[in-house]
Amino acid sequence: MTETVVVLGAGYAGAGAIKSLEDALDDEADIIWLSDHDHHLVLHEAHRCIRDPSVRQNITIPVEEIKSPHTRFIEGEVTDLDCDDREIALADGSTVDYDYALVTLGSQTAYYGIDGLEAHSFTLKSLDDALEIHDEVKEAARDATPDDPAQVVVGGAGLSGIQTAGEIAEFRDLHHAPIEITLVEALEEIFPGNDPELQGALRKRLLERDIEISTADPITEADEDVIHFESDATLEHDVFVWAGGVTGQDAMGGTELDNEHNRVNAAATFETSDDRVFALGDSAIVDQPEGPCPPTAQAAWQAAEVAGENVARALHGQPLTSWTHEDKGTLVSVGEKAVAHNVVNVPINTFGGPAAKFLKKAVAARWIRDIAGSSRAARAWPDM
Repeated sequence: MTETVVVLGAGYAGAGAIKSLEDALDDEADIIWLSDHDHHLVLHEAHRCIRDPSVRQNITIPVEEIKSPHTRFIEGEVTDLDCDDREIALADGSTVDYDYALVTLGSQTAYYGIDGLEAHSFTLKSLDDALEIHDEVKEAARDATPDDPAQVVVGGAGLSGIQTAGEIAEFRDLHHAPIEITLVEALEEIFPGNDPELQGALRKRLLERDIEISTADPITEADEDVIHFESDATLEHDVFVWAGGVTGQDAMGGTELDNEHNRVNAAATFETSDDRVFALGDSAIVDQPEGPCPPTAQAAWQAAEVAGENVARALHGQPLTSWTHEDKGTLVSVGEKAVAHNVVNVPINTFGGPAAKFLKKAVAARWIRDIAGSSRAARAWPDM
C-alpha cells in the first residue's frame, strides 16, 4: 500500500521540503501539501510592498509553479494534529490522514501579554499585512501636514522592524509625505544579539533616513493612539506596526508532540517526540550543537533539503542524517540601501553600498529560481 506524506505549510521550509521530497521519493509515496494560502510568499521581501504594492506579483509564487503535478495541494488552515490516529484537522471540519507528516507551519506574532498591543497594532506576517500597512501609512499621510506630520511607530528593531521602517521611509521620500518615523526597541541596542559593528552600520543608515530610534524602554501598554513605556514616557501614533517577536502556531500547542510555546522540539534529524512526525522552520526548535537553530529564512532553506530527504529515509527504513546549520552571513535592507555582515568567502566583515544591495537581491532571486525557475527569478530581480 502506498504511504502518504503530508507537508504542513508553504513558507520557506514547506516550499523547500516539497521540492526535496519530490526528488527523494520520485512518486514512491503520495505527497500532500497543506497550506492556508495557495501561494508561497517570499516573506523576507514582503516589506517592499509597503512602499509599492505592485511588488506583490513578484514575491507571491503560486504553489502550482512549485510543486510537481503528482503532488496534491489542499488549501486550508490546520487546527490540530492527532498523532495517535495520524490525522490532521482543518478549520473547515475536514481531516487529512497521513503516514508521515512534516510540520512547517511557520510562526505567528508574539504579544507577550502587553495590554492593547494586539488590538492596536499591525503586523507583517503575510502579503495582506504588508498591503494593509501601505494603505494605513498612505491614509495617515493624506490627513497630515508638514506642521502636523503623521506619526508612524515600528515596535521591535529586529530584522523585520528595521526593514519595515526603511520601506516606510522610502514611501515618505518617494511621495514627499509628511511622516515622522520612530523605531522602538525594548533592549539596549537595535538588532539585539548581533555584532556591534553590524548594529552600528544599521543604526547609521536608519538615522540617515531620518528614522528616530528609541531603545532600552519596553512598551507596557498600547492604546488606539498612544503607546506607553516602562519609563512612563508616551508616544502618540497614527500607525503602529508591531514586529517585536514571534511564537509558534496555536495548532501545535494542543498536540501530543513535545513543544515549547507552540514550537515543536525536534532533533538535528528533524524527528519529534513522535517518529512519524518531523518538524523544521519557525514551527520547530531544532537542536544544534551550540543551541537551537535560529528561526531565519536562511536556516529554513538549508534545513528543508535534509528534512525532505530524512522523511524519505524514514519511509524506506534507512538511517537519518543529522543536519548542522551553517551561518552564511546576514543581509539587511534599509530601504534602497543594504548592509552585509560575515558573508562567506567575503574578506570584509561588514559593508554596505552597491555590493551589499546586489548580494541581498541575489539571495532572494536564487531562492525564487530554486523553487520556481529562472524566468520567474529574472522577472522578480528589479523588485528585490
